[in-house]
Amino acid sequence: MIISRTPFRISFFGGGTDYPAWFRENGGVVLATTIDKYCYISCRYLPPFFEHKYRVVYSKIENALEISQIEHPAAKAVLEWLKCNRGLEIHHDGDLPARSGLGSSSSFTVGLINAIMALNGRYISKEELANNAIHIEQDVLKENVGSQDQISVAHGGFNRIEFKRDNTYDVVPVVLPKSKLEMLEGSLMLFFTGISRFSSEVAKTQIENLKKREPELRRMEEMVGEALSILNGGENSLDDFGRLLDEAWRYKKSLSDKISNLTIDQIYEKALKSGALGGKILGAGGGGFLLLYVPLENQQQVKSQLTHLVHVPFHFENTGSRIVLYHPNGLS
Repeated sequence: MIISRTPFRISFFGGGTDYPAWFRENGGVVLATTIDKYCYISCRYLPPFFEHKYRVVYSKIENALEISQIEHPAAKAVLEWLKCNRGLEIHHDGDLPARSGLGSSSSFTVGLINAIMALNGRYISKEELANNAIHIEQDVLKENVGSQDQISVAHGGFNRIEFKRDNTYDVVPVVLPKSKLEMLEGSLMLFFTGISRFSSEVAKTQIENLKKREPELRRMEEMVGEALSILNGGENSLDDFGRLLDEAWRYKKSLSDKISNLTIDQIYEKALKSGALGGKILGAGGGGFLLLYVPLENQQQVKSQLTHLVHVPFHFENTGSRIVLYHPNGLS
């Protein structure tokens, strides 16, 4: 039995510049962190006593004789790519719902690759793990996804990720005093809107508009440097991080008319009136989780105004995808 644990991520600034269609021509950069909410994947070889050869358990249960019969796109793609000819059982459990803007699909892909590699007795580096997940999602599945999610959840931590025109990238950890990091963490609130969506469909409209939104994307890219300057400034300036999030959200909404909607706009404006300084819908947009920057003294008021939403407390994490249980020959 092998169990991998892969974090979900929050992206602050630069989202959109991590699409290959953009950064292969212009370069790109994002500022993102992983959080202590996880995707768990357990894998074990299946004894030859069953009518099925593969069993995949997530929100539904699939039993199949051939990999080609598996319906879960990422599970099917990973098993085919790794040529998993031996019977296999896979279970997925997540701390938070799928299709919610926290990079859950990439967490699944990264976690599954990590688990099967470990089951086969192979250690895989974080860089190779991210690259393989990017290949699966972009080249095999042909999904409209960027490259930041796979890198964030594989590496873990609070990072500046720079995408280069030659298709390589650099992951640079954001180094801050513990007090500053805790102050930032304590000023962030996460709410689930209850709206699920397929990010690939929303992202497709953004990708189609990239060339028409070059000024907006360049401005969003500049915000990464501004955010780092704020974080490295005095503690009294940290609220500017929240105000910059507000500016970034308004730019992001201009990339596609599917990123926001009337319901999301009303929730966001109510949060601002209650004391939030800024925020954004995470991921491609269209629903999922809303991140808000709220000074501590205003947080209770914001919660009281958004009681119809689920508030999810969280902390930053820095481990990335890892194997938390390793018993390749069973549990004995």
